[in-house]
Amino acid sequence: MERIAIPTLDGKLCAHFGHCAVFTLIDTEGGRIVRKEEIVPPPHEPGVLPAWLKEKGANIIIAGGMGARAQELFTQNGIKVVTGAVQDMPEKLVCDYFEGTLKVGQNLCDH
Repeated sequence: MERIAIPTLDGKLCAHFGHCAVFTLIDTEGGRIVRKEEIVPPPHEPGVLPAWLKEKGANIIIAGGMGARAQELFTQNGIKVVTGAVQDMPEKLVCDYFEGTLKVGQNLCDH
């Protein structure tokens, strides 16, 4: 079972994870979506979100942009980081991820 965290705003991936309105957590089994939950994150402060998402059981985060330090913190918390994803519906991003067709480009964050 995988729990994928996707920062979202207005139902789509938010370009920068620290500015999202909610995190969509999607549970999968065998690459299929079995549960979806939206939760409001704590206020954005350096280092808070990686530990918080680990506590929520996430082991993958799909983001548009993320700074190098945040990526390190997610990795230290055992969460695989995928950056450069396009703004799309969370369910589509997850399906594409498991099908190996997730389109990723440049990390949209430069800090």
